[in-house]
Amino acid sequence: MSGSSFTSAAADSPLRIGFGGRFDIKGSSSKPPRDARDKKANRERLQQSVEQLAELQKMLYAADHHSVLLIFQAMDAAGKDSTISAVLSGVNPAGCEVYSFKQPSKEELGHDFLWRSARCLPSRGRIGVFNRSYYEEVLVVRVHPEYLGGQHLPHMPKSLDALWQERYESIRDHEKHLARNGTLILKFWLNVSRQEQRERFLARLDEPGKNWKFTAGDVVEGTHWKHYRKAYAEMLAETSRPWAPWYAIPADSKSFMRAEVADIVVRSMKRLKLQYPEPGKDERARYAALRKQLLAQKTRAR
Repeated sequence: MSGSSFTSAAADSPLRIGFGGRFDIKGSSSKPPRDARDKKANRERLQQSVEQLAELQKMLYAADHHSVLLIFQAMDAAGKDSTISAVLSGVNPAGCEVYSFKQPSKEELGHDFLWRSARCLPSRGRIGVFNRSYYEEVLVVRVHPEYLGGQHLPHMPKSLDALWQERYESIRDHEKHLARNGTLILKFWLNVSRQEQRERFLARLDEPGKNWKFTAGDVVEGTHWKHYRKAYAEMLAETSRPWAPWYAIPADSKSFMRAEVADIVVRSMKRLKLQYPEPGKDERARYAALRKQLLAQKTRAR
């Protein structure tokens, strides 16, 4: 990246969205490629990635120089919760935090739109996951501009398009600042088709164990499908950058989606070149002395 003092570790992928151009959302498939692995192979690949991620997370925590931020955005029923659970199933819970951002509280509305998520950013050595995020402010709020009335904004541009551009700029600056200070940012748009979403909604209604996942609002939001697609297309193009790329993950196949997300996270973290800290000369000498002391204690106990 020209003029920058840092290089992103984000992995290359045919699913990564380009930087600084337009994004053809209609050309982005919700289905895996024709030559994609079958379900069994996807599960095996996911398991391999889960095991590697567990070791990488240990090194991330021990090295204490970087943090990882995973952001998931999608329409309802795309599989955000299950993907997060599957990908991070092997990670030590002590080194990972997951936050779900829903309707903002009164306190949160009293601050700028990045405030509530900024409080939840992962510290160095940890993995943070945002299930939805500040991107809701250029997605849900764009589709429902009436929500702006409760945000107490100091000024309102004559054109809402100008407001979205201001927010894109704030997001790009925010993420660049985080990346410059050691945060690996990986953003996943789970691209589910409208037909697949409908079938998953029906499954939630038909299976008692899934009823709790369904709300009437899911159906209402589905009527705004075209408006959301337009908002996503512009948001993805405006905010996919080398220091914080978006990946368009086909979500109609859950096994493919989970395997791809896990693979991208693992390959990106490997590019951080994480290592366990090595003790210096003085520390090694101190460890040797402590070892002798412990061995002497064992001898006396006999």
